[in-house]
Amino acid sequence: MDYNDLALFTRVVERGSFSDAARTEGLPKSSVTRSIARLEKELGVRLIQRTTRQRGVTDAGRELYERVRGAVGALEEAADAIREQGKDPRGVVRVTAPGDAGLMELPQAFVELARRYPSIHVELLLTNRVVDLVGEGVDIAIRAGKLADSSLVARKVGQTNAALFASPAYLDRRGRPKKVSDLAEHDCVMFRARNGRQDWTLEGPKGEESVDVGGPLGSDDFSFNLRLIEAGVGIGVLPMFIGCQRKEHLERVLPKHSYGAAGQLYVVMPSASFIPARVAVTRDFLVEHLQKLLA
Repeated sequence: MDYNDLALFTRVVERGSFSDAARTEGLPKSSVTRSIARLEKELGVRLIQRTTRQRGVTDAGRELYERVRGAVGALEEAADAIREQGKDPRGVVRVTAPGDAGLMELPQAFVELARRYPSIHVELLLTNRVVDLVGEGVDIAIRAGKLADSSLVARKVGQTNAALFASPAYLDRRGRPKKVSDLAEHDCVMFRARNGRQDWTLEGPKGEESVDVGGPLGSDDFSFNLRLIEAGVGIGVLPMFIGCQRKEHLERVLPKHSYGAAGQLYVVMPSASFIPARVAVTRDFLVEHLQKLLA
């Protein structure tokens, strides 16, 4: 059994398609297809279902993947360790981050990374779902809040505090709240509201205070809500590092109060075993960038 065929098979399973696997390995799609067909012929079973209606891993393919991925990964790590000695980091690094990660100034960060390490190619997956790092072949994740998977290796970057912000135009028109209960009389831009209402809990000089608020618009994306707030739709909750970057467009509301408990921001990896140089420098660069942002 050819090791290269097995390695390509694991890449197809992890990337989810022949095309993505071919692109990752820098090969023509036809070469990957022939490799899988050769492996299937040798084993006498179908590993990848390829029909007009269905495309996925068969039961036999899934069992083979589970049995060989550890060995293939170990061999690749050993080869990478030798290959990268004395060389500049190079290769593909797959990173996932929330859909509104542009507000973390990630585009600027990755531009700088590309300048420092021109042989590293970053593939960024922006999504609000929790990505299976191992199953989807992702090297690094940026995640906020509580980490559900204890098997992941996480480096805490810092706290993400939140507060209330509004456009000066809105506040000039509707007035500036003096106390938490005043928010009930304002239009509010809510994050993940239910039925147009939401209970906001703020921490201030009097401790925790809650108020029921409502408003015409809201979303589950901070970048979208930021645009609504800047447009004068109402008062909204934003992470401090976002609101403070937009001082020329936003004014902090009830500045002695913060919204909710501080959350944690992490840079996460699926394993603490051998880490290729390209992944290690990308991880360290992201940690440094996000720590400066939160500071």
